[in-house]
Amino acid sequence: MIQTSLLFETVEEIYQRVFREIKPRTILPEIVVRFCSYVHMDSRIRLDGDHKRIEVRISDQLAGAPAPVQEALAHILLGKLYRKKIAPSYKRRYRLYTEREDVRRKALLVKQLRGRKQILAARGKAYDLEEMFDRLNERFFDNLLARPRLTWSLRRSRRSLGHWDPVHDTIVISRIFDEPEIPRFLVEYVLYHEMLHLKHPVEHARGRKRAHTKQFHADERKFPRYQEAVALLKQL
Repeated sequence: MIQTSLLFETVEEIYQRVFREIKPRTILPEIVVRFCSYVHMDSRIRLDGDHKRIEVRISDQLAGAPAPVQEALAHILLGKLYRKKIAPSYKRRYRLYTEREDVRRKALLVKQLRGRKQILAARGKAYDLEEMFDRLNERFFDNLLARPRLTWSLRRSRRSLGHWDPVHDTIVISRIFDEPEIPRFLVEYVLYHEMLHLKHPVEHARGRKRAHTKQFHADERKFPRYQEAVALLKQL
């Protein structure tokens, strides 16, 4: 049940109250809350060296969030700062708000306006991603996918082998695959996986999002030499 006082508190007062709840025997430090122009809906918190000042920086996308959401975020941030258990109800409240369609739509627009995407080239020294995309599109998607921007990654990443960025309408494939000794079918599989994200958008339900749905996995297994490709990727 929402406290009546919550509706009349400033954001700083919310953090002060939550601090007293989780640290009742500790002297209340100065708490400064700022809303910052972040690309993502990020929030950061830090405690200075003498433990007399807490600085909270919150994405300005959350500046208009209702007081109960600000309270939930205060519990999350202060709980993490002091390594306290965070009640699932606060996590769920915050997640439900950030997964609302209007909030997600605004966040997407902000990313498009503020974010930067470094696009190199689709044609590499061994493989051409645009040519490969067109062949896969014809073979598996009946040419129904609009071709996004395609680029090799700036670095030879082994952690992120590929990703689909809906904000900038871009598929990025790790440069480690742009080598003559890498089998073509393996590069095709990685690109095919990212193309499936175009066909199967992220699902949002009950405050959670799912990028890899059952249908996504079913289509993924239709790729020829699927098991062989997965086995090779594990070696990487």
